[in-house]
Amino acid sequence: MRIHYLQHVPFEDLGFIENWILENNHTVTHTKFFESQFLPNQESFDWLIILGGSMNIYDEYKFNWLENEKKFIKKTIQNSKIVLGICLGAQLIANCLGAKIIPNKEKEIGWFSIKQINNQSPVFNLIPNNHITFHWHGDTFDLPNESIHLLSSDGCRNQAFLHNTNVLGLQFHLEVSKKSITSMVENCRRDITTGKYVQSINDILANDNLIENNKNILFKVLDFLENTNK
Repeated sequence: MRIHYLQHVPFEDLGFIENWILENNHTVTHTKFFESQFLPNQESFDWLIILGGSMNIYDEYKFNWLENEKKFIKKTIQNSKIVLGICLGAQLIANCLGAKIIPNKEKEIGWFSIKQINNQSPVFNLIPNNHITFHWHGDTFDLPNESIHLLSSDGCRNQAFLHNTNVLGLQFHLEVSKKSITSMVENCRRDITTGKYVQSINDILANDNLIENNKNILFKVLDFLENTNK
């Protein structure tokens, strides 16, 4: 498959998604908005991955490429391509599907469990109930119309949704490596304030034993998206 990804900041990259792409012999291209605002022709890719970022989805006055990015994502969804959004990427997808993006009741930063919501979903067996994964967000999305609510957490009601079988939004980060977590801490240290669902830097970095398990689940999710939408 031909995969194109959208990267918003240098310190939130593909992580282990890149390993999966290489292992499965897919081709990959990218738009890194901090380097170039070029967006490809829709016919040039099969799958769009939208990564996280430190900005808000309504920050068009700060980032003049955001409006075009939203139009591009909406067009990609209309063309029935595979679309995966992570954190900010999930919020952008939800917004393109007509849902509101609002401040979450609490910041959620660190390692916290997620709970299954819909056991009728085809994703149900991929992510175990009470799986501990990595979070870093202050906003959240309303559930888009005609989407399946997949996962929740104590700190955030809407953690994941599936729209049809080809559009998946994940508020959390299965893809992170030790390197990418360290980079997020270094670049977004100001976000780590006192809060019920905000871990200390030491706790964030000490839980890297969970990274491999998240990587394995990530690969299952990516396999699902590929195999279900061939």
